[in-house]
Amino acid sequence: MSDDTGLEAQIRFLREADRLKGVVRASPLIDGSRRENSAEHSWHLALYALVLGGSAGPGVNVDRVIRMLLLHDIVEIDAGDAPIHGPVDAKRQQALEAAAADRIFGLLPDAQGAEFKALWLEFEEGASPDARFAKSLDRFQPLVQNVAAGGGTWREGDVSRDQVHARYGPQIEAGSRTLWEHAKRLVARHFG
Repeated sequence: MSDDTGLEAQIRFLREADRLKGVVRASPLIDGSRRENSAEHSWHLALYALVLGGSAGPGVNVDRVIRMLLLHDIVEIDAGDAPIHGPVDAKRQQALEAAAADRIFGLLPDAQGAEFKALWLEFEEGASPDARFAKSLDRFQPLVQNVAAGGGTWREGDVSRDQVHARYGPQIEAGSRTLWEHAKRLVARHFG
């Protein structure tokens, strides 16, 4: 593959990634003016990792976490967002996301596409310290957003404190006990 062909493939991928801006999530912006899109969510999570990296457990490479978070939801271009508080057929969603990963990462030159897909798979499996921290941030950020927005999707979905603990807690705590302790305080204040 010539350099021009590789560059063209990379630019094709970047043009395709622009479509992530059109995937609207359930989570509101803190000011409540609208719902965030998946591209904003991915950027915000990368910023969370950069700022909160000191809360990660031992052995976490924050640079890898940032890379993971920038890529983790790109499959939503094809598969859509699966809200944590909505009904989702998990097996169907996984199949849609796997097909999307093949197609979207397949736009890149082979080596780069394989590298990015491997990061995406690592995030999905959540087994490595980097992936556990990335997944904890993926739950922590919407929790912070909901609290700051006066309940956001929790209010809309009549979500209880126990449901918040069950749906967010294990994921956040697995990546950062520090963040989970803080999240519990936020939740307690919110539900008063």
